[in-house]
Amino acid sequence: MNWFEALILGLIQGLTEFLPVSSSGHLTIVGTLFGLNGEENLAFAILLHVATVLSTIVILWDEIFGLFKGLFTFRWNNDTKTVVKILLSIIPVGIVGLFFKDMVEASFGNGLMFVGWMLFLTAALLAVSYFAGARQNENISFRDAFIMGLAQACAVLPGLSRSGATIATGIMLGNKKENVAKFSFLMVIIPVLGEALLDMMKIAKGAEVSAFSSIPLEAMIVGFLTAFLAGALACKWMIHLVKKGKLIYFAFYCVLVGLGAVIISFIR
Repeated sequence: MNWFEALILGLIQGLTEFLPVSSSGHLTIVGTLFGLNGEENLAFAILLHVATVLSTIVILWDEIFGLFKGLFTFRWNNDTKTVVKILLSIIPVGIVGLFFKDMVEASFGNGLMFVGWMLFLTAALLAVSYFAGARQNENISFRDAFIMGLAQACAVLPGLSRSGATIATGIMLGNKKENVAKFSFLMVIIPVLGEALLDMMKIAKGAEVSAFSSIPLEAMIVGFLTAFLAGALACKWMIHLVKKGKLIYFAFYCVLVGLGAVIISFIR
């Protein structure tokens, strides 16, 4: 991987992490076109996910700081409830990460056909949420937070958009769009940073030969910075788009990209 490929992948990750079009699916498609192997593609995807999580922290810093401030009042207030809901939402993806990590990583080598079908599923979720009934719930309930967590756990598969699955699920459960979008971005912070920490611990202990060693340092720096900057812009843009209710356009986009992935899988 050279710096230009890292730049393109970082830009794609930053823009698609928050848009409901599957960043992992796009990285798999472009990585395949660049000739990257499955392990290298997965390792670089982890690095770029950390960059976009950090951009989430920067953009939503006021909300995050407010949650911590409210939490340490040691009272059962709205901020404390939100923190508990976030912790509740990460239980499903935590179970997947602990017990099914190898299966998830293997799915990144299943090829573009698999990615294409998952993009079709993302499109279906977005379309259903667009035609869902009125959104009445001001606050996301504990039950809804857990169900959104189940959607996030399913979205570890390449091609199934995490933001698309969680936001669509939250909307279909009757929650207001803007609140769902912000909660969706907050609930991914702990799982991605936790995954990155586990991978770095493995590298430090030398428990396994990491695919990171095959990626040049220059490429990692370029990809990380590009994903961070593009992610910061996309995060703010996505919250605005969800509020305006324009997710249906992304459903059409996912269908087109999914078709492209399926066609390429037959050609290659």
